Amino acid sequence: MKIAVAGKGGVGKTTVSGTVARAIARNGHTVLALDADLNPMLGVSLGVGADETESLIAARQAVAAGEEEHAPTVEEIVQRFGADAPDGVRLIVASRLEIIDPGCMCCGVNPLKLVRELEHGDRTVICDLEAGLGTVEGLKAGDADVVLVVTNPTAKSLDVARRAIELASAVAEVIVLANRVKDDSDLELMRDVLGDRELVVVPEDAVIAEADREGTAAIDLDAGAPGVAALVRLAERLAGAPVAA
Repeated sequence: MKIAVAGKGGVGKTTVSGTVARAIARNGHTVLALDADLNPMLGVSLGVGADETESLIAARQAVAAGEEEHAPTVEEIVQRFGADAPDGVRLIVASRLEIIDPGCMCCGVNPLKLVRELEHGDRTVICDLEAGLGTVEGLKAGDADVVLVVTNPTAKSLDVARRAIELASAVAEVIVLANRVKDDSDLELMRDVLGDRELVVVPEDAVIAEADREGTAAIDLDAGAPGVAALVRLAERLAGAPVAA
């Protein structure tokens, strides 16, 4: 299964990606997490730490500097430029390099191409997309099985979510996450914009905020916290079986 996570910058899609990836892996699935954001911080939300996240970015840039050998295939990119995260998740950063050799996979890679080329087989691929609509606009049928559209109860994020839903619905199943919901008025605002579509509600959660401040994974701080638990339940739904505590 391929899962893409979309939304406006700052809505929490990286936290969603990291927490869902970890929770699916805890259920015994092989998970490959792909960080395709221009500000690649998925490693932090997965729990590998800021230093390891920075080293992954540096490894990609080393190719541009001629300090690293090229990786001619997608699977070699996964092995050469990836890192092991907790619960057995494999993380790779898909930031684009300045093109050295357009015919080389690791030089010419972009997030959409990497998502399209990855064979998921018996593993789950979860991709934290670039913020906004650019990558979503390029999705074709088969690129993703599920698109998680993350939004906050703000006019700007809801407008991006509304358009992302329209684009993604043509090529994949869409699940909308109403993130950082404080009260019923937040939900009313979201439903006014998004209509009767089902919303997976992720409440405002102090544990997630603390994880962001500390640069760690929310699921490691408290998997039972309200917002974290909502994402674990979503992972259970996506995995099709109960997720281990």
